[in-house]
Amino acid sequence: MSLLVVGLSHRSAPVSVLERAALSADAQVKLLQDTVAAEPATEAAVLATCNRIELYADVDKFHAGVAELSTLLAQHSGVGLEELTPYLYVHYEDRAVHHLFSVACGLDSMVVGEGQILGQIKDALATAQELHSAGRLLNDLFQQALRVGKRAHSETGIDRAGQSLVTFGLEQFAEGAAVDAWARDKRVLVIGAGSMSSLAAATLARAGVAEVVVANRTFDRAERLAALIEEQYAQSSVRQDGTAVLARAVPIDAVADELTRADVVVSCTGATGLVLTAEVVATAMEGRAVRVPAPVVGPRGGSGGSAPAGASVVRGELPPTSVGTDENCPLDPAAAQTAQSVQTVQGTAGFSVLGEAAVAGMAAAELEQHAAWVDKGAAATATEGQSGPVALLDPAAEAEAITALAAAAAVLGRVPERRRPEPVAEVPRPTPVLSLLDLAMPRDIDAAAHRLPGVRLVDIESLAEASADAPMAADVDQVRRIVSDEVAAFGAALRAAHITPTVVALRTMAADVVAGEIARLDGRLPGLDDKQRSEITQTVRRVVDKLLHAPTVRVKQLAAEPGGAGYADALRTLFDLDQETVAAVSRAEGRDADSNNFESAENRGRA
Repeated sequence: MSLLVVGLSHRSAPVSVLERAALSADAQVKLLQDTVAAEPATEAAVLATCNRIELYADVDKFHAGVAELSTLLAQHSGVGLEELTPYLYVHYEDRAVHHLFSVACGLDSMVVGEGQILGQIKDALATAQELHSAGRLLNDLFQQALRVGKRAHSETGIDRAGQSLVTFGLEQFAEGAAVDAWARDKRVLVIGAGSMSSLAAATLARAGVAEVVVANRTFDRAERLAALIEEQYAQSSVRQDGTAVLARAVPIDAVADELTRADVVVSCTGATGLVLTAEVVATAMEGRAVRVPAPVVGPRGGSGGSAPAGASVVRGELPPTSVGTDENCPLDPAAAQTAQSVQTVQGTAGFSVLGEAAVAGMAAAELEQHAAWVDKGAAATATEGQSGPVALLDPAAEAEAITALAAAAAVLGRVPERRRPEPVAEVPRPTPVLSLLDLAMPRDIDAAAHRLPGVRLVDIESLAEASADAPMAADVDQVRRIVSDEVAAFGAALRAAHITPTVVALRTMAADVVAGEIARLDGRLPGLDDKQRSEITQTVRRVVDKLLHAPTVRVKQLAAEPGGAGYADALRTLFDLDQETVAAVSRAEGRDADSNNFESAENRGRA
C-alpha cells in the first residue's frame, strides 16, 4: 500500500473556487466513508481548513487512486470534476509525507509560520480515528506531523516569520502601527463561536478593546465564549491597559443592530451563504460620524486631493452609501445619466477628457480618440499641439465605449473637447470607522462592502495578496531542513515496517522448527530428565537466534534505504515463507493499531 494525497489550496486555486469547494462537517464525514469504501483505498483522512481541502489515503494503485480521490472530492465539494481538476495537486509516497510535514510547520500556510494548522491537523486525525478510517499508516503519519510541527516551533523562530491569520488580518487594519494601540477602546463584534472566532475574540480582548460582543446561531455557544472572555480577562493584570474587558452574547438576528455600534467586526462561521450583505453594512453605516479631511481648493476651483499637513479636519457625516454592481458599472449608458455623474462632469472645469473619465470610467487616451471619432468622423486629422495624426479606433470594435460616450454627450448637451488629459483630482476617502475582518471560507461578508465610504474589508483573498510580499525569516530555512530530515526518518521507518511482518514470520517459522525437533528428540531419547531437555531446548534456540540475528538486522537496515522494498520479497523467497503467514501478521498489527486508535479516541472523549 502507498500514501497518496489529492487536494487544492490557496496556492493552487483562486478563492472563488476554494469557497465553492468548502466542505461542511457532514460532507467531510461522508467523504471519508465513501473513500474507504472505494476499491483503491483502505485508509482515509480529510484535512479541511479555510484555505485548503486535502484528502489523504492509503491506496494500492496510484492511477486508480488519483482518479477515485479526485472524483470523490468533486462529488462532495459540489464543484464539477472538469472545473476542479486544473486546481488539484497530487503528492505520492515521500512527497506526500513532505507536504503534510510542511503544512504542519506552517510553511504552506497563507501566513508563514502560523500555528493554528496544528490544531486543525489534530482535529482531522481525531475525526478519522473516530470513524475508523485511519489505520496504521495515517495514524502514524498524522501523529508524526504533529510532532514535527511542534519541533519546528520550539527549535526555530518560525513564529517570527509570520502570525496567525487573525493577527495578520488585524495588522492590515493597523497599517504599520501596533495592533494594541490601534485596537484600544474599540467595540468588537465577533460573529461565530468556533475556534477561529474564539482566537479573534481572545486576541482583541488581550489587545485592549473596550467590549466584545459575540453573535452565533446557537446562542448557548455565544454565551459560553462571552463568559470565557470576560472570565479570562477579568483580572486587570492580564491586559496591558490595566482594565477588564466587557463581553456579552447576542442572538444572530441582532447583528444588524450591533453593527451600528461596532468599530471592528470579525466573522468566521460555517454558513454556506453571506452572513453580512453589502446592503446590511450600508444601512448600518448611514448616519455614522467620521473624521474626514477638509476639502482643499485647487487652482481651478476643484478639489485638489488630500489635505496638506496642518490642514484642519472637520467632523461630518459620511456621504450616502451606495453599493455598485456588475449591472451598474461606469460603462453602462444608464449609469452615465445619473444626477451624481452629471454633477461630477459639469463641475469639472472646461469639461475635457477628465469629464469623460468621470462618466464613462475609461482611460483618458482612449476617450480622447473616441471624442475625435464622434466629433470629426472617421477622418484622422492633426490638431494643434499634436505632432502627428490621431490614431483612431475601429468604431465597430468599440461600440460599447462609443455608446457610453454618446450617452454622456446627450446628457451634457455637448461633445467633449479634444484636448490633452488633465490630472484627475481624487476625492479623499473617509477614514474607516468600521473594520471588517472576514476569515470564513466560503466568505461571510459581501466583497462589495469594501466600496462603502468609511468601511475597510479584509478577507481571505486580500490576506493572500498581502502575505505574498511578506518577508521570510531566516528561520524558514532551518524549518525546511527539519522537514527534510523528518521525512527521511519517517520514510526509513515506514520501509522498515514493511519488512517487519516478513521478519516476524521468519522467526515464527524458526520457532516451529525448533519445537518440532525437540519433540522428535523426546521420541528418540525418552530417558531425558526435565533439566536435560530444557538445556538442549535452550541451546537449539540460541543457535537459531544467532543464525537469524545478523540477516534480520541487516535486512531491516537495507529495507529502510530508498529502493529497499524488494528485500522483503527476497527474504520470503530464500526461506520459502508462506505468504498467508506474512499477511496474517500484517492483519494482526493492523488490528492492534486500530484498537490503540479507538482507545485514544475513547480517552479523549472521557477527558
